[in-house]
Amino acid sequence: MNQKGLAKGLAVMLTAVSLLSVSGCGSQNTTDGVTEIELVNYKPEAVEAFEEIERRFNETHDDIHLTIESPNEAMTILKTRFIREDYPDIVGIGGDINYSNFLDADMFMDISDLELVNEIKPVYMDMEEALELLPKEGVYALPYAANAAGILYNKDMFEQHGWEIPETWSKFISLCEQIRGAGIQPLTFGLRDTWTALSPWNSLVVSLSPANVCKEVNAGNTTFTKEYRTTAKKIKELMQYTDGNPFAYGYNDACTAFARGEAAMYTIGSYAVPQIMSVNPDINIDTFTFPANENEQDNVLTSGVDLQFSVMSTCENKEAAYDVLRFLFEHDTVQLYLDNQNAIPCMEGDFELPSMMDGIQSYIEEGRMGDFHDHYYPSEMSVDAIIQTYLLDNSSGALDSFLSRFDNEWRRYNRDLIQRLQEYEEGER
Repeated sequence: MNQKGLAKGLAVMLTAVSLLSVSGCGSQNTTDGVTEIELVNYKPEAVEAFEEIERRFNETHDDIHLTIESPNEAMTILKTRFIREDYPDIVGIGGDINYSNFLDADMFMDISDLELVNEIKPVYMDMEEALELLPKEGVYALPYAANAAGILYNKDMFEQHGWEIPETWSKFISLCEQIRGAGIQPLTFGLRDTWTALSPWNSLVVSLSPANVCKEVNAGNTTFTKEYRTTAKKIKELMQYTDGNPFAYGYNDACTAFARGEAAMYTIGSYAVPQIMSVNPDINIDTFTFPANENEQDNVLTSGVDLQFSVMSTCENKEAAYDVLRFLFEHDTVQLYLDNQNAIPCMEGDFELPSMMDGIQSYIEEGRMGDFHDHYYPSEMSVDAIIQTYLLDNSSGALDSFLSRFDNEWRRYNRDLIQRLQEYEEGER
């Protein structure tokens, strides 16, 4: 294991931490010959599903005992454990910047020899590769479940009024006008919680900007001022189709308003459906892909890896860890998780998806999907707050100020990475 890389990566996520020698592992052979495997999962909301998965695994395996932990604030706990050199065997985390930093610190095992790699949909494996801060040989994560973001809509309301699903930006704006003309609020946002601004942002930008825009900016080949201008204009235009003050209400308020029929559409991801249905279990929800362009073929579904599994490089019982992964990726186990979390499978196969994804099924089947851009944003940059501030700014120079700030803040928080990338490129010449 590369200790220098480990220290460097953890310093990015924590605060100037220096690591000593790496030893130990979460798995141990007990006195009765049973191998202990520990899996830490970062999704506490899926604890019931993982408790059932743990039970099923242990009932069917005599030589391996699996313990799955699903703590609150799992990422903080994981980082703390890494500092203490108290490593689990397997981690279940999202396909985002945290994974990128862990990978950059050489914390994960190359699992390219595991046959399951070939059963994952290529689009999600491509997303994994794109998350590498610097090009890296091998496979270090198995995408398990994805979510999708677009526009949730009240299907019964649409059928009652005869509203058609729009496939272009102009038709979408026309639909918003129709809905408003019927005395109904077209959209709800919940922008008091800054993170909610990322949902419409991600759904627009994935169709309006190159998928590799962040890497191209790091390489000095383009700027966010150029690539994000259209997205910034369009997200601002949406503000006129919500209530008078969308910043007065948070995520829960928006979910409640949509559940009660106070808005026809909600620009949020599939992850919001359980919250909405807790308010109104009878609501009939479907989803359509954000029609960001004037040509439907240019539209892309925003879908990213919500959960993936990586084996820690310190794991001493690779084959036992592989057996756990094989069980996790059995059809019935995957379906159990999908049913519990309203998720999309990352592996090939015939799985049942919730009806609220009927409208985006063709995009999933065709692989017309792009990753959430915020999976590449450093958390310290607080992009959600930058977008919220821009949406609150009604001055004539708001657009240029926002784009300039985005570029400046990006350079500030990615300075070291940009330098490393330049050094890498020079070494490759």
